[in-house]
Amino acid sequence: MDSGIDPTTDPWSLDYALNQTTDYEHHIESGICEKSWVRAFRSSYEPPLYWIIFVLGALGNLLVVWIYTTMRNRLKTMTDVYLMNLAIADLLFLGTLPFWTTDATKGWVFGVSICQAIPAVYKINFFAGMLLLTCISVDRYIAIVHVTEAHNFKRRRMFYSKLACMCVWLVSCLLSLPEFLFAQVKTNPRGVSSCSLVYPTEDNNLTKVLVLSLQISVGFCLPLLVMVMCYSMIIRTLIQARNFEKHKALRVIFAVVAAFVLSQLPYNVHLIIEATQAYNATMMDCEVMKMFDVAGQVVKSLAYTHCCLNPILYAFIGVRFRKDLLHLCHCLSAGLGGIHKPQAVPKRPSVMSDTDTTPALSL
Repeated sequence: MDSGIDPTTDPWSLDYALNQTTDYEHHIESGICEKSWVRAFRSSYEPPLYWIIFVLGALGNLLVVWIYTTMRNRLKTMTDVYLMNLAIADLLFLGTLPFWTTDATKGWVFGVSICQAIPAVYKINFFAGMLLLTCISVDRYIAIVHVTEAHNFKRRRMFYSKLACMCVWLVSCLLSLPEFLFAQVKTNPRGVSSCSLVYPTEDNNLTKVLVLSLQISVGFCLPLLVMVMCYSMIIRTLIQARNFEKHKALRVIFAVVAAFVLSQLPYNVHLIIEATQAYNATMMDCEVMKMFDVAGQVVKSLAYTHCCLNPILYAFIGVRFRKDLLHLCHCLSAGLGGIHKPQAVPKRPSVMSDTDTTPALSL
């Protein structure tokens, strides 16, 4: 059904409202909707939260990269390859947050070129992070459910992991093309500029619906489906195994899945509503629209917290990685000039370790 609304000019468009809510009066058929307080909420809510996410996420992911590049000679397992790429993706993603923080308080002051680059970098690393989590789930499934085959084809698995990472980055770049094509700097009547996506109007906003559908499918539905399938098989294998650490492993699984769902589900539900609204505008009440705008800002920031959780969920709880981290802390506290090779991991492997022969459930 054609809503008759032009999303590039109509201030009630969700793309217009969510990313750069203006502070002037919006006229619509039934009257006037003053939304200045929505932008005021964004300018007070997003900057401190984004800086917290930026600092915590940068510390955790930089620590992952530092340990991999300093305390380990090379990436030895599929786990190492995926974690290193995940940390890089999270760091690049975090690097876009200061730009959005400035945008929330001062408007977009960085020009057209950066307006095209920053959303694209953000989207590339958003997709890369989600797809790498999918690869990690598959890697855990192979390592635990098919442990014999995983050991026999160890070298081939390393090749496949690098190939998978290349495909992840390529697919992520392709999915971010709309950010390059449609990002524009717009200025409202009060002189406040904003960086947003302006979709073509001749297709009744179907382009925006397609872009949002791809983001929901690749950024949430696919990783969640793979997680559920892989971890279900892992849980069945662990329950059948006589291992005293299986209960700890099960808790890790539930923590990983719960963190993903709780941080990403609200944001993707919001995207579904936004896609529906883009195709057939049904929200015409001013108060409803303002609450939807505010909700979008809250759930978006909640989704961003996942890059802070990734180092904890996927690296720090691994036995080998935790040992490297403790050794690094010991070196720093002792004031040593260099970082020495850490002691070997105990020979007894378990489902919670991340040795070469028994890849970790917790990595």
